[in-house]
Amino acid sequence: MGADGRLLQLFEGHRLTPTQRRIAHCMVRRAADAPFLSSVELAELAGVSQPSVTRFAVALGFDGYPALRRHLRETALPDGEAGDGAEGADGNEYQQAVYAEIENLRRLSALLSDPAPVERAGALLAASRPLPMLGLRAAAAQAGGFAYFAAKVHPDVRLLTEGGSMLVDRLDACVRAGARALLCFALPRHPRETVEALAHARAAGLSVVTVADGVFAPVAHPDDVLLPAAVGTGLSFDTACAPMLLGRMLLEAMCDGLPDAQARLEDFDTRARERGLFAE
Repeated sequence: MGADGRLLQLFEGHRLTPTQRRIAHCMVRRAADAPFLSSVELAELAGVSQPSVTRFAVALGFDGYPALRRHLRETALPDGEAGDGAEGADGNEYQQAVYAEIENLRRLSALLSDPAPVERAGALLAASRPLPMLGLRAAAAQAGGFAYFAAKVHPDVRLLTEGGSMLVDRLDACVRAGARALLCFALPRHPRETVEALAHARAAGLSVVTVADGVFAPVAHPDDVLLPAAVGTGLSFDTACAPMLLGRMLLEAMCDGLPDAQARLEDFDTRARERGLFAE
């Protein structure tokens, strides 16, 4: 297990405040450096106060931050032992970005050794009529791509990619029409509107399934089905190969919960051929 995996395992089962989740997320992203950071350095990296770092360590069951750092050093990989992504260590910046995404996909594969969360999420989405899909700003493309394919097998897909005062109205309309679940794609930087929209959806009785960049993202909530998939951060703008792939897997799980999914796909293919939609 890599350093980031051990950190995630350490944080599991603890109810962390938003500030503490921010510290935890920072540590996961800087997993190799985490055992050697002072509390002041970690506070600066996470954008929090030094006392917040101390309270974070105590929340994890340690006497203070020195005890947490000592634990991280004791469980770190031995010197010279590299992770699976080490083959990109000498590449240029573009190769480094590719290797980082390969590592993100490896971590996603490890998480999927237990397919139950994805299967549960797929069942929730398949049962919702209509099915609202939320993705604002950077996440709009992910939500739009999912909605494009989902509409071929689900009878009523409603894409929500614009914020503003109308967003709550659209959510309420979905609830009045019978929606039981909401799918959200949430990627950095997380818009405040996404957090507020999810809170409204929960209050309205919707079950929330969220594909996010990590379990400590600001959109995380204990009542939701949260499916984490890391984004690449090596370029000027984040890359999202793992969230996109996870979305396709979620789409597959949703199809398993729709008895007529295959018939709908075959009907679409027939009509597409008749209309000459695609170049052969």
